[in-house]
Amino acid sequence: MEVRDLVPPILKDNVVVTTIDSLFKWAHGNSIWPLSSGLACCAIEMMSTAAARFDLSRFGYEVFRPCPRQADLLIVAGTLTWKMTPPLIRLYEEMPEPKYVIAMGSCAIAGGPFADSYSVVPGIDEVLPVDVYIPGCPPRPEALIDGMLKLKEKIMHPERVELSDPQRKGQVANG
Repeated sequence: MEVRDLVPPILKDNVVVTTIDSLFKWAHGNSIWPLSSGLACCAIEMMSTAAARFDLSRFGYEVFRPCPRQADLLIVAGTLTWKMTPPLIRLYEEMPEPKYVIAMGSCAIAGGPFADSYSVVPGIDEVLPVDVYIPGCPPRPEALIDGMLKLKEKIMHPERVELSDPQRKGQVANG
């Protein structure tokens, strides 16, 4: 017998039965607070995502926080130089757990057109763990919205992400 069977028929349309874990995942997935930090031209696209035309607030993500202690998402938008790496790592370390990172733009993902430069980090994943990659130069605001929805999916259903990622399958199986 399931819990749903214990609910009287008169209340079946008015009662929701779920677990606390599912409720917390739903709440966290629908209220991501990004840190307002931008490194280069991708930051302009990130800002326009929160403006009226694209309206990121309809997904519950409009609260760009000025302080890392209040944010749970770091969007690395633009070219990261080695000189800027220590402050960015410091911002990441000051964020409370659970925390996530989105690499936005080809410069953040792989150095972009500056990949051969001595001063540019050839991919943010060398210094921080990345959860979602958004390619483009610069990526459109719709791409950032899609990336944040992918992050929402990852938060709400981590088991689906583990099954779909072939690299993680070996890690999970081998323990």
